[in-house]
Amino acid sequence: MNKKKIVCYWSPFISTVATVKAVLNSALSINLYSKNTYDPLILDVFGEWDPSLNDKNYNLNFYKLNNIKTLFNFSSEGYIKSRIKYLMIFILSFNSLKKFILKKNPEFLIVHLVTSLPLFLNLIYNFDTKIILRISGKPQMNIFRYLFWKIALRKVCKVTFPTLESLEYFKSLKIIENKKLILLRDPVFIQKDLIQKKKEPIDNDLNLKKNDYFLSIGRLTKQKNFIFLIKCFSKIIKERNNIKLVIIGIGEEKNKINNYIKTNNLEENVILLGYQKNVYKFLKNSRAFILSSLWEDPGFVLIEAMATNCLVLSSDCSNGPKEIIENKNGLLFKNNYEKDFILKFNQMLKLSDNEKKEFQINAKKKIKSFSIFNHFKQLQKIISNY
Repeated sequence: MNKKKIVCYWSPFISTVATVKAVLNSALSINLYSKNTYDPLILDVFGEWDPSLNDKNYNLNFYKLNNIKTLFNFSSEGYIKSRIKYLMIFILSFNSLKKFILKKNPEFLIVHLVTSLPLFLNLIYNFDTKIILRISGKPQMNIFRYLFWKIALRKVCKVTFPTLESLEYFKSLKIIENKKLILLRDPVFIQKDLIQKKKEPIDNDLNLKKNDYFLSIGRLTKQKNFIFLIKCFSKIIKERNNIKLVIIGIGEEKNKINNYIKTNNLEENVILLGYQKNVYKFLKNSRAFILSSLWEDPGFVLIEAMATNCLVLSSDCSNGPKEIIENKNGLLFKNNYEKDFILKFNQMLKLSDNEKKEFQINAKKKIKSFSIFNHFKQLQKIISNY
């Protein structure tokens, strides 16, 4: 019997970004569909993956790389603190990651976050392990990053991108040959999990009835642009005082958003629900989902909303929404443009039942490319060539 090839994931995260779900679902796709050819293994750098260790929905294998749990409690709020934490991860994991790769010799190492460390180690030690680098968004370029990538990316087998926009942007930089660059859609949802979770009822205490509210979900950060969204709703409410906006999420702008709601007397119409483990039940019962982000990559919750038959209204921000919303499966408004948001919002309210049904049918066709099965088929094409 042939020994299974180890596929490792390096993705030390400092906040619950969408990449966490992308890694878990990617590893799960290998477990489910590889027919015992590959064995996925997630590297746990400082205890960041602890909440997933006993998650029965995944049942994945993790490898404790370090014993530095104190790093988990180190604050990463704000740009400076987050950079310090990334630097600490780099320094404290230098030897442990090197030893792991040299000793275990995994077939592949898929790199998501803190990418400089595995790339740097691979330059020095020239591992037999094949590196697959995932790049999202449009990384800011400086001479140091450009030169480092120019040298380090020669030694990776593939560089993957979750959106076409990111892929085309990277091609324009002319850092490495185009044949190494490939589109690999993130595995956003698990159909079985989605069907089960959206059936759960919403707690009566929340007083949220079906089709009684509009929903937005995301970390309470500048990127998600919630102040803009609430400001737009405050104007809509003057004409339609029964309109209700529910926001799910936590983050550093919580106090700022709360203060804005109170200052403008919007407590009856705008509700912050904080963290919710199951967002699907809220999506299923909402009138529509709204994404107000300044940028995305690709916008996991937008895809999840479409998977629950939810109408969607999104900004046309970079990296994702414009590739997802097309062919009458949702509505786009100009990024951060209040007048266009209100115009498209009112347009959405006027959709007939037949138009809504058409949107839902088209949405289901579109999101198939973001299933874990489709992700595995794409990933298999990459790794089976080595």
